[in-house]
Amino acid sequence: MPSPIGTSKVRFIPLTYNQSESQISALRLVLALRPEWEQTEGKIELIRFTDGITNTLLKVVKQKPGLSAEEGDNEAILLRAYGQGTDVLIDRERETQNHELLSKYGLAPELLARFQNGMLYRFIRGAVTSPADLRRPNVWRAVARRLAEWHAVVPCLPASRESVSKEINGSAQFGMPPVTPSKRDPALQDAIDNVAPGKMAPNVWTVMQKWVYALPTASEAEKTRQALLQKELTRLVAEFSNRAGLGKNSVRIASPSMHHITDIYQLVFAHCDLLSGNVIIQPQAPGAMTSTSIETVSFIDYEYATPSPAAFDLANHFAEWGGFDCDYHVLPTRAQRLDFLREYIRSYFAHVGHQDDEETQVRKLFEEVDVFRGIPGFYWGIWALIQATISQIDFDYAAYAETRLGEYWAWREESDGSRVAGKKEISLREKRWAEDA
Repeated sequence: MPSPIGTSKVRFIPLTYNQSESQISALRLVLALRPEWEQTEGKIELIRFTDGITNTLLKVVKQKPGLSAEEGDNEAILLRAYGQGTDVLIDRERETQNHELLSKYGLAPELLARFQNGMLYRFIRGAVTSPADLRRPNVWRAVARRLAEWHAVVPCLPASRESVSKEINGSAQFGMPPVTPSKRDPALQDAIDNVAPGKMAPNVWTVMQKWVYALPTASEAEKTRQALLQKELTRLVAEFSNRAGLGKNSVRIASPSMHHITDIYQLVFAHCDLLSGNVIIQPQAPGAMTSTSIETVSFIDYEYATPSPAAFDLANHFAEWGGFDCDYHVLPTRAQRLDFLREYIRSYFAHVGHQDDEETQVRKLFEEVDVFRGIPGFYWGIWALIQATISQIDFDYAAYAETRLGEYWAWREESDGSRVAGKKEISLREKRWAEDA
């Protein structure tokens, strides 16, 4: 078993990737890691991937004479440079630790090095999925199996908290900036870590709390919106942070008389960003696949991975069937979600070695995912409001924020009955979610 998360031992290269000098700065980084590539025959090729809306991702491969494409890929490196200003959203030290943890369980490629604004890791051969791919049965079954493996096998580990002064000094020593401004404010960091009392930090609730604190507040309208979203987060934590669910993060709940104590397992190690661009279909041997064969997939990009209710991770993935365009017409119906969860529960029980009535557990999880369906809209809505102020990527984050937060408000109205009471038309997303087939 891995030891609790602490200081990373991954090599640090004190260089920076520069978007305006992409090829030169990328080559400088790769040659610092692989100096022998400069001395051997064959050119170094850089291939840009553009599936994400946060980071820059480059494949770097040494085209040595006589090597097949597969052999070249086996030595290839992925360079991942962080989007400008995203440290306010993402704990980069934690991301590195996530990557190392997943590698120990065979669920992530080897992490080779970090640099000032990114990381280098081994290339994974395969094809990046599209939102349409996620809706194919031979792909979504593979996703269900792999996600269940994550949730069943990878432990939830708390952050190793040093004193604030040590964390700041350590960051400077290793050439990394402090993760967020909260690291310079112990009271703020303490408020973030304890937003959901009794839960190890970080977790999906602490992430959302950090983001609410980071929302822009330059205008009165922005201050009002931050206050509203803080009120909603407090409400969500009160309603959802102590619900029973899958996972190994146990909280002991005692009855008032202390005669009965129940262990409620509530958190799993969740990906929390399982969109199509983060799902890779692994290559199969020629002739190994038939029209009904289930693919094998891997997940990439672990910057948002954190302990979370399994139902949140699943609801979040279902939302990604519609892609960045939020095409609600193609979200999974009730029947599709049930089939997905049956595949998931079979895999989950196989990995934990647990025997239980699978269909009963499927139905329980189905209802729990249904309850959580609106929370990803809140999560990504806050995220997009911050991105709208810091990102230089050509994407309309402000409009995306309104769309995702609209999902949250529509879910609230549907859940509390206010839509029906107000005689409003049901939203397209809620209508699709309720469809049987």
